[in-house]
Amino acid sequence: MSKKVITAGIVVIGDELLSGRTQDTNTSYIARWLEPLGIRVEEARIIKDHESIIINTVREFSKKFTYVFTTGGIGPTHDDITADAIAKAFNLSIDIREDAVCMLKQRYSDKELNKARLRMARIPKGASLIKNPISQAPGFQVNNVFTLAGIPSIMRAMLVDVQDRLETGIKLYSIAVMAKGISEGDAALPLSIIEKSYMNVTLGSYPNFNSELIGVQFVARGPDLEELQKIKLEIECMIGNLSQVNSIKKLNS
Repeated sequence: MSKKVITAGIVVIGDELLSGRTQDTNTSYIARWLEPLGIRVEEARIIKDHESIIINTVREFSKKFTYVFTTGGIGPTHDDITADAIAKAFNLSIDIREDAVCMLKQRYSDKELNKARLRMARIPKGASLIKNPISQAPGFQVNNVFTLAGIPSIMRAMLVDVQDRLETGIKLYSIAVMAKGISEGDAALPLSIIEKSYMNVTLGSYPNFNSELIGVQFVARGPDLEELQKIKLEIECMIGNLSQVNSIKKLNS
């Protein structure tokens, strides 16, 4: 098993996402897809279709993370500017690539390959193509940045061609314990004490609500399953103690 920490950043590009007209589902899918590979998503950002913003964000993420995944903005219309921005981010030229045109010809006839559709064959110099089995318009990889389509079904299909290019890292596991009748505030101090006892584990608490607080779910994540089982027992013990304290408080109130 790899002992290396591999990280990822996700950049979701599109004005329609920031306006609320379209809901982003790509971030959660990519994060779930990377998890069993031992690749940790450490940051995700939704940005507008603006060249300088894309350039600066991609440069920043490329330096910060092992891998970067961008989605959106590689279609045939004038506002699909991601390919050009990625090229500029790495000081590369960009032009129509014949291998990308060949991919498009699997879907379009020569007559249908008009100027707009040929925009989807404009690829930064030296980039590796990413196959698109649905609409055939390829994505591409420049250095550690994978540029994918924004349409969720197409983006997911393109990830198949990406997986073998990724180095796997330390896989993280998780355990969850549900507690009723206590609040996050009750558990804050004892939970922090548990977390400080384990160097490679993160602990989180997540309240469940309907019309009122119905409980808290505690989640521990780390690379060692045996260690997580020990933490689970400690959390269950903590819940038992807090429930007993709360019962005494109710009796005395």
